[in-house]
Amino acid sequence: MKTPLRIAAVGDNCIDYFQAPPAYSVVGGNAVNVAVQLARLGCQSFYFGAVGEDAAGKRTVALLAENGVNVQYIQSKAGKTASTQISIASSGDRIIVDEDFGTCSGYAPSARDLAVLETMDHVHIGWLDDGGTLRRHLTERGVSVSQDLGVNNDPAHLEPHGLTIAFGSAGENAARATQLLTAYLAAGALNAVVTCGSAGAIAHGGDGEIRVGSRKTEVVDTTGAGDSFIAGFLVAFLHQKDFDSCLVAGRDCAAVTCSHLGGFLQPLVATDP
Repeated sequence: MKTPLRIAAVGDNCIDYFQAPPAYSVVGGNAVNVAVQLARLGCQSFYFGAVGEDAAGKRTVALLAENGVNVQYIQSKAGKTASTQISIASSGDRIIVDEDFGTCSGYAPSARDLAVLETMDHVHIGWLDDGGTLRRHLTERGVSVSQDLGVNNDPAHLEPHGLTIAFGSAGENAARATQLLTAYLAAGALNAVVTCGSAGAIAHGGDGEIRVGSRKTEVVDTTGAGDSFIAGFLVAFLHQKDFDSCLVAGRDCAAVTCSHLGGFLQPLVATDP
């Protein structure tokens, strides 16, 4: 029996507040969604990030633990847990209305955390405003690292150099997707993967560019679909599957997420309209 992969997701968490009636909230965030999906795919999943010392922070930690994610390295800080205001278009597409990164802003792993991260089979970085410090620290020590370069708008935090996989998103713009692949590889990423919404996804590694179409599904909500894609792709990649198989694995995970509300199945909490 193979030992499960040990994978850490580092960075953002938030409470997603959906504005469309009926109003409700779910726990989310790129790194959190990836961590939960990794646990559901049979990995030893760890989440590293910061939550507030508030009800939202306690809710986040409890739900992660319920989903099999190791939560012992979460920092609890004075302040407000991050939040995102979301509306859903008639097509099911997520529209971010407003974001407050709360205690995620300025988060950095402690020295103890770094020592643990260095032992992982892989580390995925979500939204993180550290100027690339963690990426450089881990890649210089030979740790396999991926990062979602589509969840932060500040280029100061988005250098692809040294990444095992640079993930991005181009909507349904195929030309933009190719541009991103080229840019990520030119900047030093070993492999690059870009999702293209309903148009599927493309990847580029040592064997050239590979494409996969989307899987037909009834779209309820696209929140977290890209995060699920990342988790599915990573597990296949770390099991040394070919890129075609990795893309299919990511696509299929994303399709499941699109079929329900939120980035992963969880109780919906009603909020004030």
